[in-house]
Amino acid sequence: MNPPITSMSGNFQGQYLQVNGISMYVVVEGSGPDVLLLHGFPDSHAIWREQIPALVEAGYRVIAPDLRGCGQSELSPCVADYRLQNLVQDVVGLLDVLGIERVRLVAHDWGAVIGWHFALWHHHRLDRYAALSVGHPSCYATGGFMQKLKGYYIAVFQLRGFAEWLYSVWDWALLKMLTRAPHEFPHWRAALSPPGRLTAGMNYYRANLDLILPGNRGYVNRPVMGIFSTKDIALVESQMTRSADYCKAGWRYERLDGVGHWMSSEAPERVNPLLLDFLR
Repeated sequence: MNPPITSMSGNFQGQYLQVNGISMYVVVEGSGPDVLLLHGFPDSHAIWREQIPALVEAGYRVIAPDLRGCGQSELSPCVADYRLQNLVQDVVGLLDVLGIERVRLVAHDWGAVIGWHFALWHHHRLDRYAALSVGHPSCYATGGFMQKLKGYYIAVFQLRGFAEWLYSVWDWALLKMLTRAPHEFPHWRAALSPPGRLTAGMNYYRANLDLILPGNRGYVNRPVMGIFSTKDIALVESQMTRSADYCKAGWRYERLDGVGHWMSSEAPERVNPLLLDFLR
């Protein structure tokens, strides 16, 4: 194990752990019941910089990894390495390494996709789940025409090589314009500029195209809270609200009006109280 080093977010100490065959960079802060935070694309653990202190102050131990290929975690060489089964097993492996039997989970974007499947496949390791932006996988796949339209970038990402060029050319101008989150752009540029990092992020989409296909992917039997923000650029609200039909142990829905996709850093004063209330 490597010694702790300073987090890219500048406020936390992280360490490298061997998890499911990769070197995973993980921030662990605080003490108390365990809360696992899973980020999405194009983020790293730094997206949780406003939540980690609040959760620690509330008496939790917070675990915030850089997911496979992201941030400072190890790159995987093949597209197939980013199959959902591997990503979920990374979560299970991380809990095993840290000796955590059961965890409270908060996840956003691709982290939420992983979180839903963790809840479906490994419910015995889960206490409760707060899903930010992304609803149950069955609801995303049947989100209708507007959801397919908002997910146009998934098709673009399939153009290997060209997609990487398109999103990084001219100092990442297209990424900055399309995401509409200037407060996050410096973090993304720093995280995605090293060789292979942008490709790794896009490989999440390349390896899991089947997620856009309709199908009943099962029911969650742990309490779930879904949080949706009305200015989300990538998702429609119905894919979150219809998730209630798949949550058999309790469902809570919260709607943040006027907030964009990256709600955890754009509106922490609204997100944090919801998380603290639900996690209790």
